[in-house]
Amino acid sequence: MVLTRGVAICLWSLLVAGLPAFQAAAGPEIQEWTTENGARVLFVEASDLPMVDVRVVFDAGSARDGDTPGLANMTNQLLTESAGEWNTDQIAERMEAVGAELGRGAGRDRAWVSLRTLTEPRAFETSVETMTVLLNSPRFKSNELERRRKLMLTAVRRGEQKPGTVASKAFYRALFGEHPYATPQGGTLESLPAISREQVVAFYKRHYVAKNALVVIVGALDRQGAEQLAKRLVSSLPMGEKVRELPKVKMLEQEKVIKRSFPSSQSHILMGQPGMHRGDPDYFVLYLGNHILGGSGLVSLLSEQVREQRGLSYSVYSYFSPMRRDGPFIAGAQTQNAKAREAMDVMRATLKRFIDEGPTEEELTAAKKNITGGFPLRIASNGKIVGYLAMIGFYGLPLDYLDTFTGRIEAITAEQIQDAFRRRLHPERFVTVVVGDGKAAQPEG
Repeated sequence: MVLTRGVAICLWSLLVAGLPAFQAAAGPEIQEWTTENGARVLFVEASDLPMVDVRVVFDAGSARDGDTPGLANMTNQLLTESAGEWNTDQIAERMEAVGAELGRGAGRDRAWVSLRTLTEPRAFETSVETMTVLLNSPRFKSNELERRRKLMLTAVRRGEQKPGTVASKAFYRALFGEHPYATPQGGTLESLPAISREQVVAFYKRHYVAKNALVVIVGALDRQGAEQLAKRLVSSLPMGEKVRELPKVKMLEQEKVIKRSFPSSQSHILMGQPGMHRGDPDYFVLYLGNHILGGSGLVSLLSEQVREQRGLSYSVYSYFSPMRRDGPFIAGAQTQNAKAREAMDVMRATLKRFIDEGPTEEELTAAKKNITGGFPLRIASNGKIVGYLAMIGFYGLPLDYLDTFTGRIEAITAEQIQDAFRRRLHPERFVTVVVGDGKAAQPEG
């Protein structure tokens, strides 16, 4: 069964109309303090389950790589290898023995180490001790660095065989130019072989310090227990200093078109520009507007025009990716090589019409119900709350962010969306990347 946009909107409106009025629901109570050595802590007491989720976040993402792409990612991956007196296998065995989970990750802005554990004394003590040692005493053994280097090089080579990855890297390079956000997060074939143990140790010592850290705790602890946990995790870290502010992202002055020939049955299309940052005054307006444009799946305008009416693409979307500085606005699609040009034309026409006319009241109402009706599910678990607190704390958002989210969405008008999109998006200066095996992807000249 194929739904038209109008039918889909009506069905969704009927669905969410039967949901409780979650808009009035308050978010979790967030407590805040700073450790003696300068780490900020956010804590939510959640006693329903005998569990604790912890995430320690550092301003240590790939934007801090400097001239060595992949350094931040390499350092973060090695943190959960050998530490203190334990090797990789022993760390894994300690976690498995008490049913705890360790995690880690690194993006463009931030890097983190996480823990989920039961509050049962043996499990709690074992897992917290392990996380503390990982954060404070990583060994960065040469043989483990070499193993990680091989894995990262393999991932880069595999990425070169995927048109979507090729398109994404080309897009970020063209969009951000000399800005640190252009740095490939996983490194390059040239940079990874050159990363030394000394560079990893120096990166860790500079970035994994208390003043550059945020500790997020959610779970079955009282305030005193949470304070003790935070102190235990980071008190042995040197105080250090916060890293310098990233440079501002430059807006595009003219259109850029990048074409890459690639032996694939479909063309991958990405188009966009620098969009907005976390805490941007237009954040909620742009977020809601994009939900209508291309962020709501099959009922979005892009899906209706590109997929439903013309059958040009199964996957078409748009989104803003706000970061410390202006992250990208991206509209993307995958389509048959022969239809790439038509798909791009329809995407641009749909975006232009949305900028010129804004959403209809029907579209606006449906989008608001979609977002506010589903919001309680987005904070329905400790793990999800940890993710939101990490974002709130790292980007300096107000602590009532979750309390006011649905109210701010409800207050937005169609005129505000039209105004914001007119001011912020400039399709005539977009970066457009096409990777595929059709004429649209063939470099000119």
